[in-house]
Amino acid sequence: MPTLLCPQICALLFASLYILCHFIITHFKKHTDFTAVHDDEDAAVNRIALGLCTFTLAVALGAVLLLPFSIISNEVLLSFPQNYYIQWLNGSLIHGLWNLVFLFSNTSLVFLMPFAYFFTESEGFAGSKKGIMARVYETSVVLLLLTLLVLGMVWVASAIVGNDAASRQSLYDLWEYYLPYLYSCISLFGVLLLLLCTPFGLSTMFTVTGKLLVKPRLLEDLDEQLSCTRFEEAAVSHRIRSGKASCWLNLDMQMLREQFFAIRSKRRKLELRHRASPWQRNLGYPLAMLGLLALTGISVLIVCFHVLELLLDDAAMPRGIQDASLGQVSFSIFGSFGAALQVVLIFYLMLSSVVGFYSSPLFTRLLPERQDTPLTKIIGNCVSLLVLSSALPVFSRTLGITRFDLLGDFGRFNWLGNFYIVFLYNMGFAGLTTLCLVKRVSWAVQAELIRAFGEDMGT
Repeated sequence: MPTLLCPQICALLFASLYILCHFIITHFKKHTDFTAVHDDEDAAVNRIALGLCTFTLAVALGAVLLLPFSIISNEVLLSFPQNYYIQWLNGSLIHGLWNLVFLFSNTSLVFLMPFAYFFTESEGFAGSKKGIMARVYETSVVLLLLTLLVLGMVWVASAIVGNDAASRQSLYDLWEYYLPYLYSCISLFGVLLLLLCTPFGLSTMFTVTGKLLVKPRLLEDLDEQLSCTRFEEAAVSHRIRSGKASCWLNLDMQMLREQFFAIRSKRRKLELRHRASPWQRNLGYPLAMLGLLALTGISVLIVCFHVLELLLDDAAMPRGIQDASLGQVSFSIFGSFGAALQVVLIFYLMLSSVVGFYSSPLFTRLLPERQDTPLTKIIGNCVSLLVLSSALPVFSRTLGITRFDLLGDFGRFNWLGNFYIVFLYNMGFAGLTTLCLVKRVSWAVQAELIRAFGEDMGT
């Protein structure tokens, strides 16, 4: 009976993720792209593309939750092996979720997101009757040509890498060779992107947290900032009230109004921070910084220990399995506490990678804006998040963050069995993270102390 419920449970979980992602995208989308004031056809096309983006973002969120859900399920089954109410939580369900995420990730990256982009940019073939179906035909033809181009590139790469008879024979197998090889390349790209973004994000997390929380008075003088902002707001307001209307002054007045609204918004934020309690000011900020430092330090120590394991034991290499044996043994030597720590570290590394991705100079322009994000930027964000999240299980297992082996097709990637790639990847992550932390934390602390003590000496 529990096995028969697996499709219903998977559908319920995905429906919940889809609804959540719909609200997230609605929060950022540009509403003028979806209104039928100018063109009903364009609005309908954009709504279809938005649905595909919501599906892709739900798959990305499912990929993030995949490994933590599997680890928690194993610990729950260990703690309550005979409980009737959790019999639906079994290896068949977990294995099905892994296969569905893998399938939907492939479908979204290879077909749905390219289709959504070309669909929004299409206008129909010249001479054909205008309408949504004309756009569908044009998008399908363009997508078919792109698919043939990608498959041809994969064919050439496969022929260059594998030159034996078995490799040449496998070139004609589309389902068993082409698609897994293509997704293996995409996964390798995602894992390399995580390698670059996560260390940078781990160091940037300290700066982002410092902006969100109220710092102690030793590191931040809110009274002086608030006084200067109020004075600046009053000065700009006076200039607006005393301005005389003229053809040359309209543009200046518009710029002054925009500046006034920005200053007023800054003043309100400072007032909220100024009203923070002493507990928030003197305890919240240090605890948050210590927590970030502890999580980052634990992550680096785990990776360093995993490097030693790779040198001494072949079992430390990431591998894939086809059967999920849950409830047999804990995946951490510290039991449930270690499993909970693994889940926290996985979420922390994913959050850090997203922060590092949007903080990097190459991808800063992709950062979505509330109620003002065009559809093409939403598509770019969904693709980027899906590439990062679909590589998260492989990333976590390669670094030794968890002992949970990769299920289904996630463990079929060709490069996972290469010792040198895995070893150099672990060394690169530990080195880059340490370098970024030393550079960012030491410089930030030094700058804050110099500014704080400099202001005290000046007064």
